[in-house]
Amino acid sequence: MKSLRLAAALALGTSLVSPAMADHHANSQETAAMDLTFERVFASPDLDGASPRQAKLSPDGRYLTVLRNREEDLSRYDLWAFDRETSEWSMLVDSEALGTGRELSEDEKMQRERARVGSLKGIISYQWTSDGTGVLVPLDGDLYLARIDGDVVRLTDTEESELNPSLSKKGKYVSFVRDRQLWVGEVGGDAAPITPKEGDTIRWGEAEFVAQEEMSRLTGYWWEPNDQRIAVQRTDESPVGIVTRAAIGATGTKVFDQRYPVAGSDNAIVELFLMDPDGSNRVKVDLGENADIYVARVDWAPDDYLYVQRQNREQTILEMLKVDPATGASEVIFTENAAVDDYWINLSDNYKFLNDGSLIWWSERDGYGHLYLLKDDQWHQLTSGAWVVTKLLGYNADAGRLYFQANADGVLEQHIYALDMSCDPHCVERLTEEGYTHSASMDGKGQTLLISRSNDDTPPQSYIADTTGKRLAWIEENALDGDHPYAPFLASHRPTKYGTISAEDGTPLYWEMITPEMEPGKKYPVYYYHYSGPGPQIVNKGWNGALRQAIVDKGYIWFALDNRGSANRGVAFEQPLYRAMGGVEVRDQKAGAEYLKTLDFVDPDKIAIDGWSYGGYMTLKQLQADPGLYAAGISGAPVTKWELYDTHYTERFMGTPQDDAEAYEKASAIPDATKIVDPLLLIHGMADDNVVFENATEIISVMQEANVPFEMMLYPGYTHRVSGEQISPHRYNTVFRFLESHGVTPPE
Repeated sequence: MKSLRLAAALALGTSLVSPAMADHHANSQETAAMDLTFERVFASPDLDGASPRQAKLSPDGRYLTVLRNREEDLSRYDLWAFDRETSEWSMLVDSEALGTGRELSEDEKMQRERARVGSLKGIISYQWTSDGTGVLVPLDGDLYLARIDGDVVRLTDTEESELNPSLSKKGKYVSFVRDRQLWVGEVGGDAAPITPKEGDTIRWGEAEFVAQEEMSRLTGYWWEPNDQRIAVQRTDESPVGIVTRAAIGATGTKVFDQRYPVAGSDNAIVELFLMDPDGSNRVKVDLGENADIYVARVDWAPDDYLYVQRQNREQTILEMLKVDPATGASEVIFTENAAVDDYWINLSDNYKFLNDGSLIWWSERDGYGHLYLLKDDQWHQLTSGAWVVTKLLGYNADAGRLYFQANADGVLEQHIYALDMSCDPHCVERLTEEGYTHSASMDGKGQTLLISRSNDDTPPQSYIADTTGKRLAWIEENALDGDHPYAPFLASHRPTKYGTISAEDGTPLYWEMITPEMEPGKKYPVYYYHYSGPGPQIVNKGWNGALRQAIVDKGYIWFALDNRGSANRGVAFEQPLYRAMGGVEVRDQKAGAEYLKTLDFVDPDKIAIDGWSYGGYMTLKQLQADPGLYAAGISGAPVTKWELYDTHYTERFMGTPQDDAEAYEKASAIPDATKIVDPLLLIHGMADDNVVFENATEIISVMQEANVPFEMMLYPGYTHRVSGEQISPHRYNTVFRFLESHGVTPPE
């Protein structure tokens, strides 16, 4: 659940002491250890150090551009450029100086929530021109063209927001969505709408809600490589039910009639049209007779045909359509089926159309996510083994080498690999150093790697590397030296420990733990963080920030465990969630709690669980299933009834309420709400447009009507993302005051 994955970002952590850290300790023996406060964790400068976003190479390869946050304001990003010829950095666009501060439209705010950038300010995206002379920059709802020589030209100046801005592939046109129409104009000229205005329920050029929220598809139009045609989505929202969402704020309430397709209800009708840049020669794409499908992905390939991935409503079949750009006629070129019965297809961006007409494709058909080559109508498996390819990075046609990210060297680390396509069998080579977990991106020709790495000792570092993995230049070294924001807290830094326990079927479950400095004979409370749902992998050897350390500094053991259903372990590990959410996850997390109770330094009566979103749902299910096992539970923004959540996510795992009402009833947190006897703190943003506030009010009402005690903290005006420099510490201070009030406290 992409939407519920927000909770994973809240699992911040600490690490083992590196030699560099040990040197710092030796040089700081006379300096008292500084405990972290929640106020400092969420303040500027960021304790993780600099965190550049969206590193991109210019088309000619000379410049590297990044969005870099400010030291005095960690949420505001400016555009910086690194000249690889002079080895000098310069600010290309100052977001504060250029910006107007104009309030964004409600549509743009919602799109930012879907893209998980709602908390960011300044520049959140940009795009290079094809000639490498400038960058298209959206800022405060308008568009600017920033030239590399420092000149900035304003392209739009309107009260409305320009959504989904893009340059055409050859750079002749700029396009954007305004007032539910697609607008196109030549760069530097006036833009005009090229789609009709059809009322409040028709949108052109925008991805529908579930595509943005659950399919990781944020755009609704696609330029043909030669700037001759555009594929444009037309969305009819009229069949979608309306959720009257009261965005309850501190000084008033705004009411929005939000089109929200709850599980088992009608989706929006999605159509695709092909047209010229001026809107002429419009033809409809043949997506098949059944309109109740998902348009999962849309791409132009080197052969100048449009390719559409069509997914059935049940999400068990994915078909690749080849579309004639002149007529819209389509044909199915292959079909991907769910790997096993009672499973689903996980959508992916790990595919690439090659110039020779072949296709690199990611599939779980052998039980693990691996890469395949489709050439001359024949499939060839490129990678294999009991591990998962997590990202396809690029392909270098001249060298015949494929680059990807995977966990082939262990579940807890991600590495970058190269595959020599000429080898038989294919040769896979690891390019990155063991002891780190990595992520990466690559230029379109597969010539340069942009790598980010971290480990328990090292906050995220990013660098440019060649195709052998050799580092060419740091993007951000982010060294933990005396000037680093985290340096004052190194003396009290505590190591992370890892291990496994067995699930009921013998499956190993990975856990991680950080303990405070413990005195012999004393027992300590546990802050047991969990997410538990499909998607995020919480336990890994990457750097996770300072929040965990702040909790440990308060005298708590920090603990997390990845149950069956989480990502990057293969089909058999995820499959137990099928039509059974709120079951196996509860039992696996219970195994974690029972393991903790066997440790002589853990106070078995002081294990508290905390989760957000799916994790909030899991707190409720765990307290209901095992009264007395946990000392207390914190449930943040929980789904309480799956009938209230959206179609694409919920039906993937649960089917529909009409077809499997019993599974929905069993998975619900409402029927057994009155069985909760342990202390409960419920937290929810009162303007949540994702896990709508009705999820909270329903369980609140049931427990109040039954005279079941609980506590709650509500945040007026906040959506699913209850965070900010003051709000985040308020939230965590509230959590620990709640724990203290119920005796979940460190030993004296």
